[in-house]
Amino acid sequence: MARNDEPTRVERRAGRPVVLVTGAGGGIGSAIALAFAERGWRVYATDVATPLPEAVRARCETRALDVTDDEQCEAVVDEVVAEAGRLDCLVNNAGYAEAGPVEDVPVDAAREEFDVLVHGPHRLARAALPHMRERGRGRIVTVSSVMGLVASPGLGAYAAGKAAVESLHDALRVELRGTGVDVCLVEPAWVETDFAAAARARMAGRERTPAYARTYGAIDDGWILDGNPLAVGPERVAAAVVRAAEADDPRARYPVGRFARFVRWANWLPAPVIDAIQAGYERATATVGRWFG
Repeated sequence: MARNDEPTRVERRAGRPVVLVTGAGGGIGSAIALAFAERGWRVYATDVATPLPEAVRARCETRALDVTDDEQCEAVVDEVVAEAGRLDCLVNNAGYAEAGPVEDVPVDAAREEFDVLVHGPHRLARAALPHMRERGRGRIVTVSSVMGLVASPGLGAYAAGKAAVESLHDALRVELRGTGVDVCLVEPAWVETDFAAAARARMAGRERTPAYARTYGAIDDGWILDGNPLAVGPERVAAAVVRAAEADDPRARYPVGRFARFVRWANWLPAPVIDAIQAGYERATATVGRWFG
């Protein structure tokens, strides 16, 4: 049976499929934008800071976009649709981490993080969905994290945001059944980007509760933020995003890498077992690294 999101012959002649990517200023976002361009998509690469990297500017159309700004989200989506005549895929990638034990992360900092991680995709979905629903097809792909399923000590605020992202998209996916608009989550664990360095920089200068010395040690010098040998390249994540965007019958979730698949499986373990693994820090990671590295 033909799906109602198959492009018509007229639409194929009218131009390439169109994707809007947030957080394309570096790391995963730049890799996603370039991967879509390589596949022949018309790419609108956006970030809060411009100009974007030269490689992205050479292959993509670029826009400034602050995902915490309601009016700007609506304006950029409307501009893309007016200019390109369509929006086939929205990729929500913008995000960052507030690291530190939950007790030490300021509530205002966590609130601002949530505004990017959770409310940003919500804003953009609200802006894009009327256009997609009118055409009877579309795809929303959001870069989440397996930490939204199993939280890591020292990244509780970030994991909470990703857990909210997971729930938001689970609800949206079911709400959109029968409309021709599909919703997918891409779930890496650690990725080789400047994510860790940026998180440590945001944490610098904050008062540290002495009771969390071990957690801070793992953040500063250990695997919590960068994953060491378990991290995957951003191109692996980008490839998963493109697969989710182009699949005829997309899956709800695309874990990236063997360790991410392991974490999804570990989510079914009893809480005391998960807690013991988390408390092991370097020892647990070294063991899992031998299994899945």
